[in-house]
Amino acid sequence: MTPARILLADDHELFRDGLAGLINAQSDLEVIAEAGDGLEALKLARDLKPDLIVMDINMPICDGLEATRLICTELPGSRIVTLTVHDEDEKLFSAIKAGAVGYLLKSTDKKKFLAGLRMALAGEAALSSKIATRVLDEFSRLMNQSIAVASSEEAPDLTNRERDVLQLIATGSADKEIAKTLSISLYTVKSHVRNILGKLHAVNRREAARLASRHGLLDD
Repeated sequence: MTPARILLADDHELFRDGLAGLINAQSDLEVIAEAGDGLEALKLARDLKPDLIVMDINMPICDGLEATRLICTELPGSRIVTLTVHDEDEKLFSAIKAGAVGYLLKSTDKKKFLAGLRMALAGEAALSSKIATRVLDEFSRLMNQSIAVASSEEAPDLTNRERDVLQLIATGSADKEIAKTLSISLYTVKSHVRNILGKLHAVNRREAARLASRHGLLDD
């Protein structure tokens, strides 16, 4: 079996050597190159197209988060597992947003570290159960926040006559045309239009029509 080709990126040579030794001792894994900063990792990723990149987050010149974003943008489908000393939510979510498929602490034991690499190579998320729970909690929080925003944007309470006027506004009818169609005075039409704009928080008739469509206030 051909070993998986791995690129290591870490600015601490001693730590990087230790990881390389651990990885190369596995029959199914092989370190093909090492980088000391994010820009070097990007260049090597372009040239070598490794199966997996193990990326330290804190590096000089170009940090691991930016390097991950650049690599995933330029080389879609790249598999990157980020490494960090500190267990911080901000960096965890930033790494995932950048395109990383895994997030491992440098304090992780050898067995869990190697398991994380193999999970990433197999197309799975290389996350500990604790970190996975935090990701799910954040996703749930964002979903609830979206629902709350959506519920706060309920359709405005328009009168039947205001709905009639709004329907004609959406068709591009002018005030005089609306007055004639509904058999009401021009003054009444203008009054309804002012009320509609106010209730929809629209700055003009075009925006009122757009918001009305979004709220499902217009007939098909």
